[in-house]
Amino acid sequence: MKLLLDVDTGVDDSIAILYALFKPEIEVVGISTVCGNVEAWLAAENTLKILDLADAPDIPVVKGAETPLRKKWEGRVSYIHGDNGLGNVELPASSRKLLEKDVSDFHMELAGKYEGELVVVTLGPMTNIARTLEKYPEFAGKVKKVVSMGGTLSMRGNVSPVAEANFAGDPDACDRVFTSGMDITIVGLDVTMKTRLTKEHIDWLAENCRESCKKAVSYMQKALVHYRKGNQRQNYCVDDSPLHDPLTIMCALKPGLIQTECRKARIECGGTYCRGMVVTDQREHPFEAEYIRFAVDVHPHRAIRELLSAFWEEV
Repeated sequence: MKLLLDVDTGVDDSIAILYALFKPEIEVVGISTVCGNVEAWLAAENTLKILDLADAPDIPVVKGAETPLRKKWEGRVSYIHGDNGLGNVELPASSRKLLEKDVSDFHMELAGKYEGELVVVTLGPMTNIARTLEKYPEFAGKVKKVVSMGGTLSMRGNVSPVAEANFAGDPDACDRVFTSGMDITIVGLDVTMKTRLTKEHIDWLAENCRESCKKAVSYMQKALVHYRKGNQRQNYCVDDSPLHDPLTIMCALKPGLIQTECRKARIECGGTYCRGMVVTDQREHPFEAEYIRFAVDVHPHRAIRELLSAFWEEV
């Protein structure tokens, strides 16, 4: 699977990236970064460090949008991801260099090179993808599918009563992507909150991972200490944390992990309490909108085993 990642590299993004790098069925052909958990520039630096942890090949990384389309960026989510976005784990500076290129040009070049087979996975706000669609409307027809972490249908929100952080971070961008006509699957809080990575899971993995993954797993074990504390504060988690971004990449590769429903959907871009809310219309005569595929249920134990298998199975 040819994978373009668009990330705001915090703790769960980093675990998702590592999963993708260690899965032989996935070829990460490019990574772009966006402001969300941290600034886009810091997300880019973090991404280069994560590539080093996996001894990954020279994957191009491009820094993208530092601000949402129409609203002010609200700053780092330090209590979840730490002051540096990596759970306050200090990793060595990378000798890798960013690719100095406009993010929309970068996306379009990859879409042209891998036309009909490029899978786009977004793990942060959709600002970069929306800007690419504005500059290159033909981008939508070249991409195989989009799988995005964000939103909620029935689960409560995590930044407002009804909204999830990525969609609320740039609702205008998300709505632009929703109206693009691309094949879109949304992996939101309805399923990520049901999929819990425990301290026991990661401690077991530290004892059983293969040699080539030891650096990566050691980092994960340390970063998850802070991440679990943040989730304890936010969601009253006890020695576990929801699996947001890693589940999204796993579903791109193995869609059988989730059950989905197709609904016509838009994103609420205004309002005090509902900004970033996913609005779906199941009436007999729904509003004008594209059909979006939403994850509504998950096999949580299978998903956890799938994540861990990337680090313990021999390849």
